[in-house]
Amino acid sequence: MTSAMRKLSISVPPDVAERLEREANASAYITQAVRDRMRLDALDAELAHQGIQITDQGVAEARARRAAVEADWSPERRNALRERARQHMRDTADQPAA
Repeated sequence: MTSAMRKLSISVPPDVAERLEREANASAYITQAVRDRMRLDALDAELAHQGIQITDQGVAEARARRAAVEADWSPERRNALRERARQHMRDTADQPAA
């Protein structure tokens, strides 16, 4: 049984349109991107509910700490971790959102 679908007409900037035109299934690509964003929004809401505020300064500090750690990584380790993350995204792309 397939789930109900709704057809939408959207307008996007040229660079986004060009990217979507390269996709075999633009609807699936957009759906996954929106679901990813929905998960991030839910995480933000849960963090706020728990009293955890995400600030631009905090994000900048966390990125700086991460960059400092990654600076010590070998190119092989960086590439292996990047590929592991990509594989995880491919493996979970077709799974419904929790």
